[in-house]
Amino acid sequence: MHSAGQPTRRGLLFPSVGLFLGGAMWGAIWIPIRAIEHAGPQSAWPGFLLYVCTAVLLLPVLVRSWSQIRQNFWAVASCGLLTGMAFSFYATSLLLTDVVRAILLFYLTPIWGTILGVAVLSERLTLWRALALVAGLGGLLAVLWDGGGVPWPRNTGDWLALASGVAWAAGTLQLHRNPSISVGSQVVAFAWGSLVVTGGLIVVTGDALGAVPMRSELGAAFPLVLATSLYMVPMLFLTIWPARLLTPGRVGLLLMSEVIVAVGTAFWLSGEPFGMREAIGTVLILSSALIEVLGPVFGQRKRRVQ
Repeated sequence: MHSAGQPTRRGLLFPSVGLFLGGAMWGAIWIPIRAIEHAGPQSAWPGFLLYVCTAVLLLPVLVRSWSQIRQNFWAVASCGLLTGMAFSFYATSLLLTDVVRAILLFYLTPIWGTILGVAVLSERLTLWRALALVAGLGGLLAVLWDGGGVPWPRNTGDWLALASGVAWAAGTLQLHRNPSISVGSQVVAFAWGSLVVTGGLIVVTGDALGAVPMRSELGAAFPLVLATSLYMVPMLFLTIWPARLLTPGRVGLLLMSEVIVAVGTAFWLSGEPFGMREAIGTVLILSSALIEVLGPVFGQRKRRVQ
């Protein structure tokens, strides 16, 4: 028998499938972002145009959620800025470094999640979390090592991808601390946070992250921007809505569809190198996420048997 408000196994099916699809959609987002760049807008500008269009599409959700956003403004704003920073940095990194490097450096969130959990939430550093940390760091070194010297980010795209994972871990921590904020409010905050952060990057860096697109480039890119924004809206809801209903472990496991789709599509479509180093990094980073998710489950079962 299930208590009131607790999802049944059948009730978990739809959010689980939704999150798996949402993760897969995230994994393929690099394809339209690069297509927009090929139409003319460079570096940070494809993301900026996407966030403007997505924010406009979400105006009905903003109007409906405005009362809650106003009452919880600082909580919503902090969640939006952190998660928006994560997507802003990630989307820009996809255009400034190899796709696989950006994906894997972003997906190091188990490392940052463990560090923040121990430092901020006073969580215990269990054996399983320590193993996940070691695997994640091993994956990081594998991705960054170029055969000689210190394994270090080699360009702006690498740094942005690495920072995006840290921002995502901090943003999900804020979401965890504010469970009463509705899905609609979180999605709106995510879009506006991405827009504000990317706009700030463009203002601060000037032409370093791409010159202002010409009118002809904006015209050529607009159909792609609109189509990608229409793709992003359900993607955001399919990511945030299920995460409120499922356990963190299940969320982490299902979101692995993101890195699998991302690495697979990058391998087949990007034309960028994918050798032994990238393969080892992928295996170690996926192992880190698996250990983080499944380790505690095995530990609990072992204690029950004993």
